[in-house]
Amino acid sequence: MSGADSKGGARFIAFEGGEGAGKSTQARLLAEALRARGHTVVVTREPGGTPGAEAIRALLLAPPGAPWPPQAEALLFAAARADHVAHLIRPALARGDWVICDRFVDSSRAYQGGAGGLGDDAITALHAFGSGGLRPDRVILLEGDEAALAGRLAARGKAADAIERRSADYHRAVAAAFRTLAEADPHGFARIDALGAPEDVHARILAALGDMLA
Repeated sequence: MSGADSKGGARFIAFEGGEGAGKSTQARLLAEALRARGHTVVVTREPGGTPGAEAIRALLLAPPGAPWPPQAEALLFAAARADHVAHLIRPALARGDWVICDRFVDSSRAYQGGAGGLGDDAITALHAFGSGGLRPDRVILLEGDEAALAGRLAARGKAADAIERRSADYHRAVAAAFRTLAEADPHGFARIDALGAPEDVHARILAALGDMLA
């Protein structure tokens, strides 16, 4: 199921990409543009978006003990997503709203499935069980030079979370996994250059969504 299968003009857009790609900024700009066109828009994030999922987010990004084993991490993400889908995303789509999500299942596929070594089948099976296999209508994959994105992340001036602190090799593997996913589904993914002024990146995103906005 995708957002297009729901009520009226409902659409489900997910922003994906590595750390520092500007997903939150671009999600906000897209929501503003859609509201200016008269759409009702829900902006949310993963892990999180509902009280239950936000509680799991805290466990994932600041583990209470040793780092989570890959399998436990994948299960926690899937549990947070199941709550998020059931209590926020599906109800919003059923109302006919647009939903814009900062990360969704493709992050789990890239981080835990790809860089984490669990494989895509395990992650998609968890998603099928926990969230009914819900897919975005379009995934906006923000990509950019590794050094430039790392510099942007450092410029934020806030402490890195448990996932951001992982090695450069890990994050390279994440980027490679995202590329593989996008190449396998060119209709479902729009690959966007994340570098440059936010307004320029936003314009690229609007162009990539032109078929939905017409």
